[in-house]
Amino acid sequence: MAIKVLIIDDSALIRALLSEIINTQSDMEVVGTAPTPQAASERITALNPDVITLDVDLPRTEGLDFLEKLMRLRPTPVVMITSLTEKSCDVTLRALELGAFDYLGKPRLDTRKGALEYAEELTGKIRGAFQSQAKKPGAGSRMVHHSQRKYSADAVLPAKHLNFSTTEKVIVVGASTGGTAALRTFLTALPADCPAILVTQHMPEAFSRAFAARLNGVCAMTVKEAEHGERLLPGHAYLAPGNRHLLLSRSGADYAVTLSDGPLVSRQRPSVDVMFRSAANCAGENCLGIIMTGMGDDGAAGMLELHQVGVRTLAQDEQSCLAFGMPKEAIARGGVDQVAPLGELSALLIAWLSGLGQRSFQV
Repeated sequence: MAIKVLIIDDSALIRALLSEIINTQSDMEVVGTAPTPQAASERITALNPDVITLDVDLPRTEGLDFLEKLMRLRPTPVVMITSLTEKSCDVTLRALELGAFDYLGKPRLDTRKGALEYAEELTGKIRGAFQSQAKKPGAGSRMVHHSQRKYSADAVLPAKHLNFSTTEKVIVVGASTGGTAALRTFLTALPADCPAILVTQHMPEAFSRAFAARLNGVCAMTVKEAEHGERLLPGHAYLAPGNRHLLLSRSGADYAVTLSDGPLVSRQRPSVDVMFRSAANCAGENCLGIIMTGMGDDGAAGMLELHQVGVRTLAQDEQSCLAFGMPKEAIARGGVDQVAPLGELSALLIAWLSGLGQRSFQV
């Protein structure tokens, strides 16, 4: 049975473009379109869509108001279509907090390659949104297939495990789909004097600074967008800037931030694999690695590297993940010491810091 998709967008051109892309897929179909949330309400009742694409750049707060009511009265996976600009950033982040599954930029189909890549990303997110409905029979059986070439962390930096004499702790955390909410839950539970944390969350460059600022407003730690060359300080969490890889490096006896414009790795920039590789290179057993909710497999190879050099590794469990792809693949490859619900990850980190958690970590 095909995934039933309802498109809500005030642009007739965008509705037509999205419909054409979706209807070329054998496992999904557009069952209806609507120019406004008001017009969509009747169609939702009549058509019972599996997934909704929603234009969040609607006038005033129509998109957010509609999403809030939808999640309260008739929860349905929503993929937001947004301009990916600083202006739309706060609206998009708020929509994720309200329960939207994921977001995607509006189509810019200037070249054939761009059109093909956009189609692959859109349909992948729709499949992921559909899979997130645990109540749907057989939802977990549909996989996202990628045809483009996929690079490993080797494209950015080699594996070169260096031995440094230090007891300074550092934590590296990777996330993607569902990560904005998961990171908020995780980071707000940590104390102000927690060791430095590096965070790679798949996010466009227009959004990362605003997302860091939102987290900083609710966390005891200082949360900021990472800057190239800065020294890591305790009590600080450093978020990868959109479209730049975030690497852990050494500056004398200290940890520091390195940012890279290198190739996409695991089809991502920033890539969790790159950050994990850098931590495996220079942190060793003084590091704790955590992989959270996300589609795809970014971070799985890097987490195995962390595990192999003695880093303690945690993965968010399936029940608390919005998308279990990244943790699932990391577990399957044997790189995870312990799987735990989102609500327990911060407590496990604190136990590790106190020296109580190392013996309790289990495969």
